[in-house]
Order: sequence, then structure tokens, then C-alpha cells
Amino acid sequence: MTRGWFITVEGGEGAGKTSVLDRIEKELASRGIDVVRTREPGGIPIAEKIRSVILDVNHVEMDRRTEALLYAAARRQHLVEKVLPALEKGKVVLCDRFIDSSLAYQGNARGIGFEDILAINEFAIEGYFPDVTLLFDIDPEVGLLRINADGDRERNRLDLETIAFHNKVKQGYQRVVDTYPDRVVVIDANQPIEKVFEAAMNVLERRCDF
Repeated sequence: MTRGWFITVEGGEGAGKTSVLDRIEKELASRGIDVVRTREPGGIPIAEKIRSVILDVNHVEMDRRTEALLYAAARRQHLVEKVLPALEKGKVVLCDRFIDSSLAYQGNARGIGFEDILAINEFAIEGYFPDVTLLFDIDPEVGLLRINADGDRERNRLDLETIAFHNKVKQGYQRVVDTYPDRVVVIDANQPIEKVFEAAMNVLERRCDF
């Protein structure tokens, strides 16, 4: 059996990842493709419990390295319990966030260091990087406006951060692009969601031959 495709979607807060993933999942399923939709941190019970600890708005005293290690721990369990088994069965895994989020948020925005976060996560994922990563690039001001206008969105600890923090996240993602140019494809997420979806599907059709 042919190994499946591991596709991740990245981006700053308010980039529209979830909305576009909904459309991608529906489109691929309509083409008869076996899709597994998941997210990080989370996707399985153990990782969802870790997610609740990381993103709890009451945990403002959480140390930045503790946060980074919790993300890596959730990632490891999610990978071995859900992602790899699906790929081995030839399925397409669509994942909302993966290692690049840690590089941008903890590595750059939290100031721990890109290399240190990469080392922690390389230990966790053992070389299982995504096949394709769609990076929804958005101006932080636009993204935060979208969040504030969305009453149904999950509120978490990241919503307490300043605009300076989110600008550093954007800078961190640029370093991800520079580091992995063959894997990461940048899509302008400032445009309407339909345009973002069309751009995303064009990339997947070209890269994965869907």
C-alpha cells in the first residue's frame, strides 16, 4: 500500500486555517480521497488534555520552556497514535498546525531560540516532517480583527498576547519558509476565504496530484 500524504496548515491567529481546512476536507472527500482531519495540540485524548493545560487562560504563570515541552509532548503522542497509522494506511492527513507553529511561536515569539525548539521537536517527531505545508500568511492586525469579530472562536492564552508578540510570530514563520522552502508554500490569507481556498487547492493538486 502506498503511504499517504501528510499535509499541514500553518499561520498566525485569525489566518482562517480552520475555515479553509473545512473546505479542503470536503473537496478531497468529494474526490473519493480518504481524509483524516486533525489538529495540534490535540487530535487524540492525551494530547487534548495537554492542550487544555497549555491554552488555559488562567495559566498565565506558565514558563515558556514548560509550554514548549508540553507542545512537543502532545505532538509526539499525536504523531504515533494518529498521524503515522493513518499514513501507513494510505490516507491523507490534514493537520491544523505541527512543528512549524512551535518554531514560530516558542522559538521566535517567546524568544527561546529557533535551534533549541527545533532540537526538542526533532526528538519528538523522529524525522517525520509534513510532505506539504500551507502557510496562510496574514498581517497580525487583520488576523486579530477577525478574531475579535468571531464570537464562536475558542478563546485561549494566546489571545492575551500583544501585537508585538504576533509580529514576532510572523517573523518566525518567515524563518520557517527560509529554512524549508521546498516544503512550505506561502498563501496570502489577507484575501477572501474563497481565494485562499482556491490557492490552497492549486498547491495540493500540483504537489500531491489530487
